[in-house]
Amino acid sequence: MPLRAITYSSEVLPGLPHDRIEALAHDAAEFNLIAGVTGLLVFDGARFLQYFEGPDDGVTAAYSRITASSSHMNLVELGRALIGRRLFPYWSMRMLQADPQQLRNAIGNDWTTFVMRSGSHGGALYGVEALARLAAPHVSPVP
Repeated sequence: MPLRAITYSSEVLPGLPHDRIEALAHDAAEFNLIAGVTGLLVFDGARFLQYFEGPDDGVTAAYSRITASSSHMNLVELGRALIGRRLFPYWSMRMLQADPQQLRNAIGNDWTTFVMRSGSHGGALYGVEALARLAAPHVSPVP
């Protein structure tokens, strides 16, 4: 079954309490578990960067919920692609805090491809590579 991934950035609705943002991430994790979607939500207190992946129908359903949400504004789709394997198979949706500069850098990377290159490539990072590096300290090694 082919897998699809989408990433976008948006701004939090001003005045939205932090506990409501955590509840949204929890609700997304529950929905994604049923839909077969996995991913990561990065938040710096003002902006979101979300990457999610899964079967086409699950990703479509999750994205419909996201675009209809009134908790954020100025949504910009950064990239969308078919992928060969999941980048975050262990998280139905994980929210990570980032500082504004980290998030600005991650959003500003190249999102035209979702390829993960191996080894040293010496050039600028693709968006998914930067996101994987940002998430790496939060990934527990498999015993």
